[in-house]
Order: sequence, then structure tokens, then C-alpha cells
Amino acid sequence: MLDRSEHYLTPDEEQLLLRIARDAVERWVLDGTQLELDAYPLTSTLREHHGAFVTLRLHGQLRGCIGHTTNLEPLALSVRDNAINASSRDPRFPPLSAEEVPEVEIEVSALTPGDTPDTPFKRVQDIDEIQIGRDGLYIERLDQRGGLLLPQVATDHGWTVGQFLSAVCMKAGYPDGAWAEPTTRLYRFSAQVFGEPPKPIA
Repeated sequence: MLDRSEHYLTPDEEQLLLRIARDAVERWVLDGTQLELDAYPLTSTLREHHGAFVTLRLHGQLRGCIGHTTNLEPLALSVRDNAINASSRDPRFPPLSAEEVPEVEIEVSALTPGDTPDTPFKRVQDIDEIQIGRDGLYIERLDQRGGLLLPQVATDHGWTVGQFLSAVCMKAGYPDGAWAEPTTRLYRFSAQVFGEPPKPIA
């Protein structure tokens, strides 16, 4: 799995976060209990407050994806919590079954710092700032629900910046081109993206 963005985690830290996510999913689905992190060798970076998304795929198909964009808890906790959330609380999918746990592949998107300490978001002043493969997008209107797409979504679909902008408008339920309206706020954000190797096809 190629990292498509900024690096602030070491390969060992990536592997530890993947182990935490895997252990959290197994504990929650199989035992119904929440994983405790006391026994894991958390580095100072993994204790920093960062948002994170956890994506689950089964045989190459999306099986769950949930995350936190706010930097309200240590990164390791955000990964644990969202591994549980992706396995059981994504409204698009039924909870992960015990039979699916060994087959599911886990990907983590650890969000990088933004304009202020509490957010990964950077306000887009000019769409030329947006780089496919590096940036995710978040769009919002006052008093309306926003829409977010992770950096790897544009890469996976082979989108241009224009297509990415249209897609994030659609995700939010806004008209195409709404990103350019004065009352709309458009942000970019980056993530260090890494995951487990694909499962062999039987």
C-alpha cells in the first residue's frame, strides 16, 4: 500500500496503528469489548492529537469507513475508536460478522495538521492549491451538513481536480459547482495513508 501524502509516522508506527485497528475490530466483533491500549508501546507521535479515518474492505469492496476530522484525542485512540465504528456503526452497511473479520482488509488515514491546532483543514483560496493524491476535500455551507472525501478517493478513481470538486459537492448534497459560491467554504486536508496487504484470492 503506497502512502500518497505527507509523512509524519514511521513505518513501525504505521504497523502499530494497523495492529491496534485489527485488534480493536477483532475484540469488538468477537467479544463485544473495547480494546485497551495500555499494553501497546505508544510513541509520543501516536499520543499527539490527530484525526483519523479507518476504512474496511472485503474482497476489494468497501465494507465500512468512519473517521474523526477534529484533533480531539490521541491518534492511537482515534484509530481504535474508528476501527470499531467502521466495523459496526457505518449506516451504509450491516455490522461486520465474525466470519468476515479474517477476510477484511484495514486501511488507516492519519490526518496531518491544518491551519489551526484543532483541525486538519486548510482553507482553499485558489483551486490551483489542490493536488490530486495529496489532498482530500471538505466542503460546507452555513447551517448545512458538509461533505468530505479522503485523498485516496480521487487517486483511486483517476479524477481531475474538477471531477474531485464535483464529487465532493455531490457527497454533500450540493449542486455541481457549489464550491465556487461565496457562501460555501472549501477546505483541503492531507493524510498519511497506509494499510494491510491485500488478502490472497481463494
